[in-house]
Amino acid sequence: MASDTLLTVLGFGMVVTFMTLIMLKRLSPLVALTLIPIVFALVAGFGGKELGDMMLAGITKLAPTGIMLMFAILYFGLMIDVGLFDPVVRRIVQVVDGDPVKILVGTAVLATVVSLDGDGSTTYMITVASMLPLYRRIGMDPLKLTCVTILAGGVMNLTPWGGPLARAASALHVEPGEVFMPMIPVMAIGVLGVIALAYILGKHERARLAATGGARLPESAVPAGLIEPTDTADAALKRPRLLWFNALLTIGLLAGLVFAVLPLSIMFMIGFAIAILVNYPRLEDQRARIAGHARNVIAVVSLIFAAGIFTGILGETGMVEAMSNSLLALIPPQAGPFLAPIVALASLPLTFFISNDAFYFGVLPVAANAAHAYGIAPLEMARASLIGQPVHLLSPLVPSTYLLVGLAGVEFGDHQKFTLKWATVICVLMLVASLGLGLFPFFGAQG
Repeated sequence: MASDTLLTVLGFGMVVTFMTLIMLKRLSPLVALTLIPIVFALVAGFGGKELGDMMLAGITKLAPTGIMLMFAILYFGLMIDVGLFDPVVRRIVQVVDGDPVKILVGTAVLATVVSLDGDGSTTYMITVASMLPLYRRIGMDPLKLTCVTILAGGVMNLTPWGGPLARAASALHVEPGEVFMPMIPVMAIGVLGVIALAYILGKHERARLAATGGARLPESAVPAGLIEPTDTADAALKRPRLLWFNALLTIGLLAGLVFAVLPLSIMFMIGFAIAILVNYPRLEDQRARIAGHARNVIAVVSLIFAAGIFTGILGETGMVEAMSNSLLALIPPQAGPFLAPIVALASLPLTFFISNDAFYFGVLPVAANAAHAYGIAPLEMARASLIGQPVHLLSPLVPSTYLLVGLAGVEFGDHQKFTLKWATVICVLMLVASLGLGLFPFFGAQG
C-alpha cells in the first residue's frame, strides 16, 4: 500500500498531467481521462481486480448522470429540430440587433435566470441552444459563450438546492437557510461581476469583428457544436403547429426537475419518449431523429463514463483523502485566526483538484473545528467554503462541464485556459464582498 505522501504526490500529479496534456492538445479528454489515472494507479501499486473494481465504482456512480445527459441531449436536440427555440432566437436577434455586447450581456442574464433551478446541465443546454445560433450567425467566439455561461452558473450554484451549500451545511450541522440568506448580496455582486465581464468581452468582440469587417473566426477556431444553428435545420423537421405543445412539455419537464418529481434521468427519458412520439409518429422518422443525434450523444456520454474511471481511481485509491490532509497540514498554527479567508481562498484550488464531496465532508469539518478555537463560527466557515465554486466548475471532475463545451463545440482545454482567470476574478470579487459585508471574519476574535 502506498504511503500518504506518495498518494498525495500521485494525486496532484495525475490531475496536473491530465490538465497539461489536454491544454497542449496532446491527448483528447476521452483518452486522457481513461489512461492517465490507470498509469498513476499502477505506479501507486494498485492493479488487477482491485483496480478494475475502483474504475467500475466510479463509472457506476456517474451512470445516472450519463443516462440523464444522453436523454437530455436527445430531448433538446429534438426540440431544436421541431423549431421550439426559433421564436426565442428571432426575438433575441431583434433585441440585440447583432451587437456582440448585447449578445454577451444577454447570455449572462439568461444563464443567471436559468441557473435558478440549480442544475448546471439544464442551464447549459437551454443557454447554448438559445444563444449559439446568434454567435454562429455573427461570427462571435463561442469560448466567450461558454465562459459567461459557466461563470453565471458558478455564482448561482450557491443556492441551497444547488449542491455545495447543502453539503457545507450538512457537514457542519448548520441550517442551510442561515448560511444562504446572508449570501444573497454576495451572489448579486457576483452576478453583476459576470455581467460586467460579459460587457467587457462584448466590447472586445465588437472591436474584433469591426477590424475584420465582420468576418467569421477561422473554422479551426470554431469547431462544429453539438447544437447546430436552428436556421440550418431541415425545414421538413419543423413542427410549428405543435409549438405550444412542445413549449408546455418543456416547461413541465423543467418544473418536474426543479421539484424533483422523479430522478433527472427518468424525467428526460419520459420527456423524450413523449416528444418524439407526438412530433414524429412514424417509426421511420423516430429512427432517423435518434440516428441524427447519435453522434452528439456518444461524444458527451463517452466522456462522462471516462470521467468515472478518473474519479473512481482518484477516490478509491485514497488519493483524495491524502491530498486533503496534506493541504490542511500546510496551514501553520500562526495562521489560525485567518482560517476563514484561508478556507475561502483554498476552496478555489481544492474544489478544482478534488470533488465537492471530498472538500465539504473531508476538509471543511477539520478546518471548522480548528477555527472554533479562534471564535470563528461554523456558519461563517460554511459561507467561506462556498467562494470557490466558479473555479470548481472548470474542474475535469465536473461532468456537466463536458456537456457545455460539447454543445458549444469548443475544446475543453481551450475553455479552461480562457475562463480560469476570469473565474478567479469573480471568486476574489465575492471574497472581498463577503469580508466587507461581514459574512465571515478576516481575523478571528480569539487567539
